[in-house]
Amino acid sequence: MTKFSRVAVPVTVIAHLIVNLLHGRAHTELGVGLTSWQQFYVIAVILLAPLIALLLSWTRYARTGLWLLLGSMLGSLIFGACYHYIIVSSDHVAHLPPGDARGLFRATALLLLITEAAGVVLAAMALRKRIHERD
Repeated sequence: MTKFSRVAVPVTVIAHLIVNLLHGRAHTELGVGLTSWQQFYVIAVILLAPLIALLLSWTRYARTGLWLLLGSMLGSLIFGACYHYIIVSSDHVAHLPPGDARGLFRATALLLLITEAAGVVLAAMALRKRIHERD
């Protein structure tokens, strides 16, 4: 990875984790629950996979880590966009139950999209650079 990627990837993954934790807090405070499969998806794809990808990026499996980062951030981006902005439910930013955490929920939903999009772009750029280095 480039010097930029070595800094940008960890910053993005850690920022994404922090925003996720805050978003989870807003979910809890508002009583916005998830189904069992959504809970599994959030834990496996949105929380753990980027952290595992980050750890792999510091090993000889860096390329695998970048692919995992790309896939997990893309999966997170699609999931969040659908559930926070498209599918009408209590998880939609415009249809939240009443409560003090509505602002936190909305802000973190947007920040999740931003960090996930950044993760997708950074992983894609790093992978592209690795592929061109081999040519």
